[in-house]
Amino acid sequence: MIDPAVSSRRDTPWIGDDPRFTELRAAYRRFVFPVTAAFLLWFLAYVLCSAYARGFMATKVAGNVNVALVFGLLQFLSTFGIALAYGRFAARRLDPLAAALREVAAYRPTAPAGRGAREATENQA
Repeated sequence: MIDPAVSSRRDTPWIGDDPRFTELRAAYRRFVFPVTAAFLLWFLAYVLCSAYARGFMATKVAGNVNVALVFGLLQFLSTFGIALAYGRFAARRLDPLAAALREVAAYRPTAPAGRGAREATENQA
């Protein structure tokens, strides 16, 4: 739970101080960064092979289907696979953490936004 005494903001506890928020961000990053890096490397390999390994990419696999076409279709398949994997990961790991944080955020006091928020809060008291 958020401890207002150690919050990084003076007037209200901040959701970013909750350990569950830190856990949520870490879980998200543990999935997104490696998968993004892997996909970018996979895409870069496709582009580089298309540019510099034309003979390899022109190799016939079956009939008029060549390696370049197969790699191109695999780009789409990997994109949909990543989206499916992220959806499952988010439902299993991220959504429960986010739901807990939403409950905390619903009950935390909020100050009016904008200039003079502290004065407005003090005037209401």
